[in-house]
Amino acid sequence: MMIIESIITTLSPEERVHVAPMGVIWRDAGTPVLAPFRPSTTLDNLLHLRQAVINHTDDVRVFAGCLTGRRDWPVGTADTVQGRVLEGVHFHQEIEVAEIEEDEVRPRFVCRVVHERVHGPFRGFNRAQAAVIEAAILVSRLHMLPWEKIEREMAYLDIAVGKTAGPREREAWSWLTERVAEFRRGSGGGGET
Repeated sequence: MMIIESIITTLSPEERVHVAPMGVIWRDAGTPVLAPFRPSTTLDNLLHLRQAVINHTDDVRVFAGCLTGRRDWPVGTADTVQGRVLEGVHFHQEIEVAEIEEDEVRPRFVCRVVHERVHGPFRGFNRAQAAVIEAAILVSRLHMLPWEKIEREMAYLDIAVGKTAGPREREAWSWLTERVAEFRRGSGGGGET
């Protein structure tokens, strides 16, 4: 089993696109598993349509943006499923739900890849991109983690951003650090939240 941080696009019954970062669980090379939390738009859309697109991108602004209220990213039409593909991705996979493993907190949607396409070369992540993705995961769990852990990890990740970030990574980092600061002000700034 391996988890790959990806961007999932799903469609609502009204065909509104929902863009969300998610760690896709790969049970083997051809079996992606999506495990959205209850309640969530991704969960509702998967239950409705039973199709989605896994987008692989190095534009970490999408990860950070989705967690800071910036979900309006350009998309195109998927090739074989009723879905949307983010513009500028390196690779995308179109999937259909094969089975649902029920769970009160995070049901698992066991999927099969029905189509995939490479759009361009992927040169890998630099340290700043990896740091932004890690910070985005922290931001998605602000309400679950002790403040000291958030503060310690953000300080450590800031080192990589300071040394290796380009303009896109700096922008994404600023969105995430603003969100952390807003959370701290709103939660009283400490302890378990």
